[in-house]
Amino acid sequence: MYGLLQPIVTQLKCVRRVKPVSLALLPLAMALAACSTVSLDTPKAPIATTPSESAQLQNMRAITTQQDRLYRIAAPLLVSNAPLCKGNARNLIGFSAKNKYSFSEDYVDAAQVLGFTEQLQVTGVLNNSGAARAGIKRGDILATVEGQPMPAGANAERQAAAILGPMVGKRTSIKLGLTRTGNNVSVTVPLTLACGFGIELGNADNVNAYADGRRVLVTRGMLNFVRNDGELAFVLAKELAHNALGHPSQQKMNATVGGIIDNLIRITPDTSALGGSGGVRAMPQELDAAADRLALYMLTRAGYNIDGAAAFWQRLATQYPASVPNAYTAIHPSIAYRVDAINKANAEIKGKQAAKKPLMP
Repeated sequence: MYGLLQPIVTQLKCVRRVKPVSLALLPLAMALAACSTVSLDTPKAPIATTPSESAQLQNMRAITTQQDRLYRIAAPLLVSNAPLCKGNARNLIGFSAKNKYSFSEDYVDAAQVLGFTEQLQVTGVLNNSGAARAGIKRGDILATVEGQPMPAGANAERQAAAILGPMVGKRTSIKLGLTRTGNNVSVTVPLTLACGFGIELGNADNVNAYADGRRVLVTRGMLNFVRNDGELAFVLAKELAHNALGHPSQQKMNATVGGIIDNLIRITPDTSALGGSGGVRAMPQELDAAADRLALYMLTRAGYNIDGAAAFWQRLATQYPASVPNAYTAIHPSIAYRVDAINKANAEIKGKQAAKKPLMP
């Protein structure tokens, strides 16, 4: 989302298929802010819709609302923890952009009703990013980058990423020409260093979250399980920590979990592929505890309260124990070991805060 536009691979989860590149704010991610430029409740004009289009619009609104929440909670975790992401920190522009072709063919008409056209327009801006400081707004049309016309049409995201990717790797800022409510606006966007992991919504009701080394996915079921944004932050930080520590690679689970994520970001995933653990091996307790410890540091650095972390994971394990197929505890079973590690890390962090020491693990 607030991406580097490097291999910005995932796109709006309102899409049925995954494209190789997406004009996202975050490297390897989709935009971390919002999916639609226009209000999802009020189209630009009173356009008539068919019953099927109406159902599509409702589905898109529900999905984008969940995505907005994910991106909002993930944003400070990504921006505040570049030093903890080791080789996975990337420069990012700080906004996402879409056009009507960013959606699957079945949803292009619904996208037009929501105000999307041939041109790329800003769909989300990352809080505290260079794009936010430069004044970029939702709905801005991307006209030029460093004087070059921005592409439009069916391949606009891919072409724009190809233009912006090399620039982002070599510069500290990017000059953009925008069209805003019919007026031309020029802005210089300073780049923001952040963790370069994608954030995905899984369209499934199993209560789980996954990390494949470059992306984090949280299912709709997990979103419904968490009681507040703080608990959602616990889940996101834990999976980000697994990626930062290279656990998917150590477990040789990148391809398996990547396939699960590719499936679940579809509007109608193949739920038959979710039988049992979906082929995912349970995380060893030492790796799990290491991710919990790093996650608490990430949460604290991002401004989240970590006091409820142990209680949250215990509640999740109680309601969805390891015996429940395809639930979180089934692939993270060492709950007692993890809670002990969480309590120790919590005390360690509080001690560093009291002593005004750097919050580095």
